[in-house]
Amino acid sequence: MSSVLPIRDRTERVTPLRPLPETLAPTTLTPGQRRTVHMLASLLLEYPDAVWFDRIPVLREHISALPRPVAEPMTRFLDGAERDGASGLQREYVTTFDLKRKCSLYLSYYATGDTRRRGTALVTFLEAYRAAGWEFDAADLPDYLPAVLEFSALSGSPIADALLAAHREGVEVLRAALESMDSRWADPVRAVTLSLPKVDQATRERVLALVNEGPPAETVGLSLPMPAFRARESR
Repeated sequence: MSSVLPIRDRTERVTPLRPLPETLAPTTLTPGQRRTVHMLASLLLEYPDAVWFDRIPVLREHISALPRPVAEPMTRFLDGAERDGASGLQREYVTTFDLKRKCSLYLSYYATGDTRRRGTALVTFLEAYRAAGWEFDAADLPDYLPAVLEFSALSGSPIADALLAAHREGVEVLRAALESMDSRWADPVRAVTLSLPKVDQATRERVLALVNEGPPAETVGLSLPMPAFRARESR
């Protein structure tokens, strides 16, 4: 018997490539409807505390005025949230977004991971907000998806469009991860995707690489001289 181990073909993957979810055709929205979708998704993707549940009747009113393709997933999400209640939803939120790398709500994480480039990416978000005449003032990092969506909704600025376009891969990787888990939070992210331009082939290939390889993993113990904050109009 030969003692030489067989050599694996280096082009062969140990783990098969995971497929991407379907490409979504954008829903036709007015600028006002698009801003409403982004504000609603921003609120739905926040931690579901008591205030979150108190908002549900108002959210439903705004959702009902939107076209069916974006209204349907958000309505389904709220129906499930009310049915399952706060404690279960809160546990699921933490398990989904705090414990899974590919379900991060921080957009720059997908492109930079925990590497030295993350600090530069976060500063870029701050500079984008300021270029649109806004200051960021909340207890979170500036690339937090709910905050970016809030900025898009309240400012209507083309800079918000540019931020989302620049991090479209992150949105799509998040959607792919949530859909692969059959997570309820796939629905509000799906609504966001439907409000954005269709993904081109080059972006789809980058998303596929991120889905299968994950973000860069160099850990640097990042410490930033900035607070985490929420977008608000400057005076």
